[in-house]
Amino acid sequence: MLSRCALATYSRLPLFGRLRCAVGVIRKGELVLVIDRSDGRGLSFPGGLAVPWETAEQAMKREVLEETGLRVKHYTQLFEYRNSTDVPVVLAVFAVEAEGELKDSWEGSPRWLPLSDIRSRLLPSQREIVDRLL
Repeated sequence: MLSRCALATYSRLPLFGRLRCAVGVIRKGELVLVIDRSDGRGLSFPGGLAVPWETAEQAMKREVLEETGLRVKHYTQLFEYRNSTDVPVVLAVFAVEAEGELKDSWEGSPRWLPLSDIRSRLLPSQREIVDRLL
């Protein structure tokens, strides 16, 4: 409930401008790792907001670990884009290799799903990622 209220407020009154976000695209063959979000908003790639002192890379590594339990071994930035579907963001997208054991978090449950099957359930602000990767 709190996250939905915060999203609604910031989308109308973006006091700090575009928020910086970073996500990791982790693949296993034809599958990608997504988070089945506990807030009922659907699926998202592991990642989230960067705090002011973090780089996009640091934010992505922290968020992947928090949301999946996996540690990032290697990464490459694929692209960055701007989106205002939910709130105004600049979203950095990384190809990630990670290791460890998957675990649920308060934000949701990690799931391996085909990239071609997730677009309709993905957060609207992240659908561009699928469009660029397919």
